[in-house]
Formats: sequence, structure tokens, C-alpha cells
Amino acid sequence: MPEQIWTVWWAWVVLGFLLGILEVLAPGYIFLGFAIGAVLTGVVAGLGLTVSLPLLLLVFAVASVVAWLVLRRVMGVRDNQVKIWNRDINDGP
Repeated sequence: MPEQIWTVWWAWVVLGFLLGILEVLAPGYIFLGFAIGAVLTGVVAGLGLTVSLPLLLLVFAVASVVAWLVLRRVMGVRDNQVKIWNRDINDGP
């Protein structure tokens, strides 16, 4: 029986790198958590710790959420992103 693509470790790593490239093209820390989750899933698949698709998807989902939460903690939510102007530039000093 041929090996299924989701059990091949390098397929997950390639998916992670593609999601990382997508993050560069569309920044906002949206795809970066998924990219980290895919690479970690590739590591788990490479170690042979999972054999079924549902278990690999669970590892991917949990790793992606944890990576996103860590990124959110490290990168933080920017305070004062919106500048509120109290006066017009054409007003005098």
C-alpha cells in the first residue's frame, strides 16, 4: 500500500514553509501560527509518534493554537495603534 501524503514528515514541513511565505506576503501574524504548527507536526510525524490522519490533525491544531498564543504573548497587541488628532495641522501653535 502506498504511503499517504499526510504521514510523510516532509510534506508537513513544506506546508509550514509555504504558510510562512504566505505570512510574508500577507503580514499580520495570521499564518505564522499555522506555519509553526505545520512544522511541529512534521517533526512529530518524522519521529513516528502518530500514524492516523485525525491524530495528525489534532497535533496540528493544538500546535497551531499554542504557537499563536505564544506569538501573541511575545509580539503583543500594540497599544495606541490609532492616533487621535486633537488639532488640525493648519491651526496655529
